[in-house]
Amino acid sequence: MTPAQRLAMAINARPAELLAALSGFGLFYCLFSGYFMLRPIREAMGIRGGVENLQWLFTATFVVMLAAVPLFAWLNSRVPRARYIDWVYGFFVLNLLAFAVLFKQAGDNLWLARVFYVWISVYNLFVVSVAWSLMADVFDAPQARRLFAFIAAGASCGGLTGPALGALFINILGESGLTLCAALLLGVTLLAKHQLMAWRAVGGAGRPGAPISEHPGEPVSGNPFSGITGVLTSPYLLGIGAFVILLATASTFLYFEQARLVAQTFPDGNEQIRVFGLIDFTVQLLSLLAQLFITGRIAQRLGLRVLLAGVPLLVCLGFLGLALAPTFAALAALMIVRRVGEYAFIRPGREMLFAPLDAQTKYKAKNFIDTVVYRAGDAISGWAKALLDTLAQGVLLVALVGAICAALWGLLGWYLGGRKEQQLEPREQ
Repeated sequence: MTPAQRLAMAINARPAELLAALSGFGLFYCLFSGYFMLRPIREAMGIRGGVENLQWLFTATFVVMLAAVPLFAWLNSRVPRARYIDWVYGFFVLNLLAFAVLFKQAGDNLWLARVFYVWISVYNLFVVSVAWSLMADVFDAPQARRLFAFIAAGASCGGLTGPALGALFINILGESGLTLCAALLLGVTLLAKHQLMAWRAVGGAGRPGAPISEHPGEPVSGNPFSGITGVLTSPYLLGIGAFVILLATASTFLYFEQARLVAQTFPDGNEQIRVFGLIDFTVQLLSLLAQLFITGRIAQRLGLRVLLAGVPLLVCLGFLGLALAPTFAALAALMIVRRVGEYAFIRPGREMLFAPLDAQTKYKAKNFIDTVVYRAGDAISGWAKALLDTLAQGVLLVALVGAICAALWGLLGWYLGGRKEQQLEPREQ
């Protein structure tokens, strides 16, 4: 057996799929390395404007996302699907270069910090959503079930590299230098994207005889608002949207508490960047181990239901534990469980739900759910958290409401996983 065959066997790929799986891994590695260099900067800039104002930043992010999605959907209807990511990522590379210049000239400006916080909150969802749309387009449903866990591990490897490099070089390169590095890495992802689209026609979802074979040389059909109408007219997609809102609610409640505690404990901006970088590094390391050794086995042996419902159940129990013992250790443990669970189990499972669907759903409806619906959940839960804080001091009420939301999140995940279990059963091609 050759080394390539051994590697294919290790990652649960067939020999003909190895190059595509590695390309997908590499794309997510570069994408997340760049983003996680910038994420600690974003967190520190959010604190700079005041933790009590975070809900305003979340609301501004939702408004910007609401305006941006129809524009990107319009572009998706005008350019060939094979070139859509080139346009989107090229636009964001230019944005990153502009921020690098601004950080060099006015790095301490409060409004620049707020604009960057909102921009990167839009950026990260768009580039990740589009990347997963590409994966759902390139691989068919059986391939997705076998390979998505390994491809998602590329994101975790990038999530390890990015914050480590950011924490190491923040004092040398500064915010401007790290932003330039992120722009370079985003440009490199396009090389992997071109390799994947070329393979799609011969070994992926576009190969002769594949279940779905839509030609990527044409734009995605529909108008700029077809993604919205597609979600609103489909009970299944509405269910995925509700799942995302409940996920965002649990995340936001924990995020606000984390920001408050870090702001109290670490007043220095660069120290905050290092702390957030260390947290991200820890989360990504645990996520990578889970993706390499656990996620694929759970997907094959226990099914999609367990991927989508298991983490919400743990988060629900964690919120109840936080209500009984509202300590920093309990909060930190719950935050790690939530984020590792999302990266290692929820995200790959969620993307499997889209693999058998048509291109318009993969690119437009999915993008609407991943961006507008997600940020709507952030904004709503941000204001809900502020309201709960005014009703009761401490984390008891927030933890109890969070436990209820997590329980509903888990029930919905179980239902959605059941809907697609049969369609995602591996088939011999």
